[in-house]
Amino acid sequence: MKLPDLTGVTLLRRYKRFLADVELDHGERLTVHCPNTGAMTGCAEPGSRAWISQSDNPKRKYPHTLEFVESGHGLVSVNTGRANQLVGEALRAGGIEPLAELSADVKAEVAIPHGEGRFDFAVTNGAATAYVEVKSVTLYQADGLGAFPDAVSERARKHVTALARCVAAGDRGVLVFCAQHCGIDRVSLAAEIDPDYANAVSDAARQGVEVLAVGCATDLATMQIDRTLPFIGLH
Repeated sequence: MKLPDLTGVTLLRRYKRFLADVELDHGERLTVHCPNTGAMTGCAEPGSRAWISQSDNPKRKYPHTLEFVESGHGLVSVNTGRANQLVGEALRAGGIEPLAELSADVKAEVAIPHGEGRFDFAVTNGAATAYVEVKSVTLYQADGLGAFPDAVSERARKHVTALARCVAAGDRGVLVFCAQHCGIDRVSLAAEIDPDYANAVSDAARQGVEVLAVGCATDLATMQIDRTLPFIGLH
């Protein structure tokens, strides 16, 4: 995936969930959009080196977007929307091994069968359909271990139970944890943050939902999924 042109800045603070203040290298300060609904634990420290993009949409109140933050354990893409782009690109290229045989037809933002809301993707080949939900992982715990979520997420739990219903109906349900923190080498569930979500994922896995984790690499000009990561901690 080609990234937009990025400008290096210093992160001053992240606040009101969707806003951040940054300082350009020549001293100018900007308020930028922060496209992340989570707590951003460990990747929103004041004084961190960060990178922003700029939109040419004249209707945007804040034309700049916070894209990357350098954490103490590696570079982090904090734009959660990038996770869907990365996984979508990998699915279409057959780059996620358990789904490679289904890469012929990938649709984004697909209505959940017999339910409310949308799954991130439906991947089909002939009669076979796999519904795919993507979660961006940025929470670094220790020794390369990443975890999801970094804040309680009722919406994420509902998506997991919907995947389990799809499996019960005869389709495939796949939950993909995309580690956008480049220092993460394995992924688990943050049960101490959201025990209901952790229990829902474990229950769904027992019912046949496939749980995968992938890692990313970036040079700040491009970004791609470059490896499969171990997913641990299901009970």
